[in-house]
This record gives sequence, structure tokens and C-alpha cells, in this order.
Amino acid sequence: MAVLATAVGRTLADLGVRHAFGVVGGGNILLTAGLTGAGISYVPARHEGGAMAMADAYHRTTGQVAICTTSHGPGLTNIATALTEATKHGSGALVICGDAPSLGLRSHDIDQPAFVGSIPAPVLRTADRATALRTTVDALDLARTTSRPVVLCVPNDMVSAEVSGQAPVIYPAASSVVPVVPADLDAVLDALAKARCPLLLAGLGAWRSGAGKVLVELGERIGALYATTTMASGLFAGSRWSLGVFGGFAAPRAAAIIGSADLVIAFGASLDAFTLHHDKLLHPDAVLAQIDLADDRAIDRVSLSVTADASAAAEALLNAVNARGLPPSTWRDELADAIARAGWEHESYDDAGTDSRIDPRTLTAALAGVLPQERTVVLDGGHFIEWPSRYLPVPEPSAMVFMGAAFQTIGLGFAGAVGAAVGRPDRLTVAALGDGGALMGLPELETLVRTGASALVVVYDDAAYGFEVHMYGPKGADLRTAAFGDTDFAGIARSLGATAVTVRRIADLWIVRTWLARGCPGTLFLDCKVVPQVVARFLSDLIAG
Repeated sequence: MAVLATAVGRTLADLGVRHAFGVVGGGNILLTAGLTGAGISYVPARHEGGAMAMADAYHRTTGQVAICTTSHGPGLTNIATALTEATKHGSGALVICGDAPSLGLRSHDIDQPAFVGSIPAPVLRTADRATALRTTVDALDLARTTSRPVVLCVPNDMVSAEVSGQAPVIYPAASSVVPVVPADLDAVLDALAKARCPLLLAGLGAWRSGAGKVLVELGERIGALYATTTMASGLFAGSRWSLGVFGGFAAPRAAAIIGSADLVIAFGASLDAFTLHHDKLLHPDAVLAQIDLADDRAIDRVSLSVTADASAAAEALLNAVNARGLPPSTWRDELADAIARAGWEHESYDDAGTDSRIDPRTLTAALAGVLPQERTVVLDGGHFIEWPSRYLPVPEPSAMVFMGAAFQTIGLGFAGAVGAAVGRPDRLTVAALGDGGALMGLPELETLVRTGASALVVVYDDAAYGFEVHMYGPKGADLRTAAFGDTDFAGIARSLGATAVTVRRIADLWIVRTWLARGCPGTLFLDCKVVPQVVARFLSDLIAG
């Protein structure tokens, strides 16, 4: 016999859960003791929303489920934004929280299943002692097999209840990949037979299905170029035929080449407005084929749609191409020189830096010149996101942790850096934030410093909500609502134990080289006072269009 809190911790540890993040309160402090007592590593966060973002980022970098644990009531409601981001992104995480007693709600309780269901995320509840461990195992299994966060509510009167018996076993799940019917790909194959300029676009679904290798093989066979969505950055890293990121972040020369494609086959990509750059990227006559599992994938611009797993479909398409004996395209050979010069690093610009403020392009390009290639880039949301997306490529999609993309949030960057650093301590964590998001999520900077993780924090500080200033200022917005006085981020970071400097010019980056030479100890914080007048290309295109 063992109390439920202890049995839950032991069960999850036995099933391979290694890390948890949380904030303790009366509803979960004993549950957390059960986790740590079973050997699960626990990082105390400063806010429940931060703990949720940490578990989210951990999954993005490792593919493994981590735990976020909160108390009941406000402990759970505090994770709403981060839980929604994780749900929309599709991050496997297990939220373990306290809950109202089994007999019903008290005055300070809420209907937690209804609250979580509005996000929506699956909710399970340990209703009685006989099934509590079965429910725990089911919750973990659901988070793993569906790659989404699952909330496990444990009533307060159940936490110390005694349970007996062994925890149920999770048996390996049968493959959920539906075999591709060759006939479903006939229209795509016909389009390939007619295409002179094919391009393969890979999204996050392609990465998750393990399609990278077969997509490269398919591209080599048909003579296609490659591109990725932002979330699949790095999938084709190292290929001379990769145009980098497809969409609003595409470099101008890369975008021009994309615009000359007459067939784009998208694997595991949602094809939202940003990816298609608001219909400004593709030639009007180009055929756009979408191969994805998502139910809501179809949009008007899609010419051909196939419901299939990206990896299975790519392999079936490769076999069909070989069976038909289709000749490869030669267009990429004709464009070899142009492709080699298509990246952002080959784009010139007039440096707008002054004695007191640095151009964000110059800043980020300079960092790219000294940082190791093996890195995890964590992005918060905001106007600044184009600069690290331009100049800081990542080695594979798990190294791109864009915490604000799915739900258009800001404020999760510091917490995301904690989860990424815990998940992949072998790679340098580079966290990029705007000043607005940095102040919103500031408590988790203390957590990042406290964990001792090797991390470089770059704050693009324009003392404003830059997106809103540039987007809505010309439309008559009162900019006093979006602009602020200067913040001494370096002073704040030093007070929390980080090494920190204020960066106003390139010469101020000397500390980065020194820190790298010392082995990247702890957290280095760069408070970068950037020129506010430099507008990201994706935003200027939005404003113009």
C-alpha cells in the first residue's frame, strides 16, 4: 500500500518521465513530493504559466513528455495562455494539478474540466482509488501518442489516499500511420510530370513524421529545391539546394526563386497566411499541393489536397516517380549560382546604427559570426523575431523553439529558454526576446539563472511594442499606449545573478567572445538598445499590403 501521491510519482518515473516544472501550493505540494521522491528532476518556476511554457519547450527540443504541476484553482488558471500555446502547437506535456474534493466544489474552487475544455485540452480526473493509477497511465499515454498537453486533476482528498496494486502497463502502441493509397497521389504525380520547376516544402508535420531523409531523396530524384516553414527550420540544413524559410521570413532572392516554381508540394505544413506571405509568394499559376493529416488544412490557394502522413506519402511518391520513370528537372542546376547567393547573409542594407543604438540586423549578424552552430534558438513573440530568424539558422527543427507562434503570444521566452536548456543541455541555448515580452515574463529569468543553464539572452530593446507602433501608428493609434521609457535590463539581470552588459554598438559584444572562450558559464544577458526605426520586412510588407 502507498499513498496516491507517492504511487503516481513512482508510476510516472517507471514509465520514463524524467523532468517536471511547477509551482507548489496546497493542492500539489504532496504530489510534487511524490515526483521528486521517485527521482524525477524538478525545476521550481516563479509562475505557473512559466512552468507550462517550460514543459512545452522541453517537448519541442526532445520530443519527450515533461510534467507541469500546479495547485488547484488559480494555480491552474494561471497556465491558460501557455497551455493554449502548447495545445495549438501540439506539444506533449502532462499537467498534474490539485482539484476540488471528490464530494463537490467549494466556494474557492472552479469547474476545472470545463475551464481546460474551453482551450481545449483533454482532462482526466482520478475519480477513485481503484482506478487512480490507471487514469494516470492513460493521461501520460494520451500526451505521448497525440503530442498534445493533457491535464490530470487530482482531488485534494485523494492525494493522501492509500492505493494498492501495481501500476498498469503501457503496451507499445500499434502504428497509427495510415498506409498511403497510391491512387490518392495520382494527381500530384501528374502535376510532377508536367512541372519544370518543382519545390518541396516541409512543415513541422514532416519533421515529426521523420520525413527529412525521404524528402531529400525525393528532391534529388526529381531535381527539386527545398524550403521549410519557420517551425521546421533546419530540416534541410547543409543542402546546397535549400532556400531556407518559406514565407514572410524568406530572403528577397530566395523569395524570387520560390516565385518561379510552377509546382510546390507541401508536406506536413499548415499553409497559413504567414507561410504563404498573404498570397504574395507563389506565382499565380503555380500548382500548390498539400499533403497533411490535419483536418483544417484546406485553403482556397491549395490546388491538390491529400490526407496522409508526410513520411509515408513522400516514400510512396518516390516509388511512383521511379515506377513511371519521370525525368528529373534541371532547373536547380540552372539556378545554382543564384541559390548560393539567396540567403539573408548576402543581402546588403544601410546600417542605421547610431552612437547610442545598434541596428538589429548588424547586431544579429555579428552574433551569428561568433556563436556555435550547435545551438537552440528560443524566440518570444514580437516585431524583433525576423532578425534571429534571418541570421541565426539552427541545425534541425528541434532547435527552433518559437514560443509565440501558435497563439500569437509574448512573454514566454524566458520560460521557454529554461525548458529548452533542461531538455538539450548539450546545445547552447540562445534566447531572443523583445523588451515587452521580457518584462512580461521577467520572473522566469530568475529561474533561468538559478538553474545554472548555459544560456545567452538577447533582448531587442526598442522601449516599445514595436509591432503595434509600426503597424498601427500610421493608422492613427496613440503611440503613448505602446511606447515606454528606457529599462535597465542589464542592471535587473545582474541583480538576479546573470552576467550582463548593455549593447549600443558592435564593440560592446566583446563580452560574448570572452564568455564563449570561458565555456559559456551560466547566463549571459545582452541588453541591446536597438534602433527603433528599422522595420522588419515581413511587417513592412504587411503595412504596404
